Order: sequence, then structure tokens, then C-alpha cells
Amino acid sequence: MAGRGRRKKNNNRAGKLCIGMIVIAFVAVMSVQIIRVYQKDQEYMQQEASLQKQLEEETARGEQLSSYETYTKSQQYVEDTAKSKLGLAYDNEIIFKEAK
Repeated sequence: MAGRGRRKKNNNRAGKLCIGMIVIAFVAVMSVQIIRVYQKDQEYMQQEASLQKQLEEETARGEQLSSYETYTKSQQYVEDTAKSKLGLAYDNEIIFKEAK
């Protein structure tokens, strides 16, 4: 009878040891996964900041293009283009050229 008590005690101890090893392995795996998720989160935050900056730049560029489009549809644009590219002027205008 004494042999049976020891076996039960040894089996109980082995069971506890096995459960302890499983818990330790589980904690180790979860720790590694948490670290990976944290690193991915940091990468995504950097990517989000970069994309946000790019969005702001493109929004500003869009506004510039919109105002340039408005300018190109104006009479002032037509006059400026005629003067600079074609050398045209109004009859009452005097044009001064730089001496080279």
C-alpha cells in the first residue's frame, strides 16, 4: 500500500510539473506575440503619420492647382500670355526692353 501512495504522489507532482511547463510555454509564446503586435503597431503609426503628411501636401497642391485653373480662365491670364509669349501690347502701352 505504501507503494501506491508514492506513485499517486509522483503522478500528481508530474502532472503539476507538466501543467507548469505548459503555462510557462504559453506565457512565452504570448509575450513574443505581444512584442510583435507592438512593433507592427509602431510601424503602422509611422506609416499613418507619413501618409497624413502626404495627404496634407497633396491637399495644398490641389488648392494651388484649383487657383491656377481659376487664373487660367481669367482675362488677366490671357493678357499676360499674349504679352510674354507673343509680344503683344495694347495700342496705348509703351514697352521697355532691357538693354543687354
